Amino acid sequence: MDLDLSSMASVKKFAEDFKSLNLPLNLLINNAGIMATPFMLSKDSIELQFATNHVGHFLLTNLLMETIRKTASASRKEGRIVNVSSRRHQFSYLEGIRFAKLSDPSGYNSLSAYGQSKLANILHANEIARQLKEDRVEVTANSVHPGLIATNLFRHYSFVTGLVGLAGKFVIKNVQQGAATTCYVALHPEVKGMSGQYFADSNIAKASLQANDAELAKKLWDFSLDLVRRGTNPS
Repeated sequence: MDLDLSSMASVKKFAEDFKSLNLPLNLLINNAGIMATPFMLSKDSIELQFATNHVGHFLLTNLLMETIRKTASASRKEGRIVNVSSRRHQFSYLEGIRFAKLSDPSGYNSLSAYGQSKLANILHANEIARQLKEDRVEVTANSVHPGLIATNLFRHYSFVTGLVGLAGKFVIKNVQQGAATTCYVALHPEVKGMSGQYFADSNIAKASLQANDAELAKKLWDFSLDLVRRGTNPS
């Protein structure tokens, strides 16, 4: 099924098409990502990395949440939501999320913007986890750092691509190794009941102070809700 996470219209169509199939949904892995792009806006006038890496996943998860909850209840099996973040979440902008200047080209830094979107992934998972615990629903939400992986994610940074080619097999994970932590958190019995955690190398890891800021997570949730409701970025 076609899905463009940078487009709210595409996300909505995908969710509608999926739900029309009346299939169960036990696992949702939010894995799409772009990195360190030049400044660009999405079709919805949102900075492209934030739009693709966070807003698209936020909207998709919300649209599929009822199906995830119903599947967990009907199957009596824990549902799991996994957000693929990055250790780069520690290197967002100083304020963490640039709410007032999200799509402003002034002050834009491609790597900081990537870090911002990855910080948003963790905050998103943590706020989902809080809400699900409050509702006593048997669905968990966690975030993961997959590691440095030999993929085309680095296409906007040629020197990193060169590093992957020269030393990749010694210091960089292959795709299978890179998927290991995501699969562990999505599938392993040891993770049952764990929610609102951040994992790396198939273990609970320490996220940044900003990533563990519950007030920031709630602020991001409300901000994201407003974005998807209006379908465009505020000026």
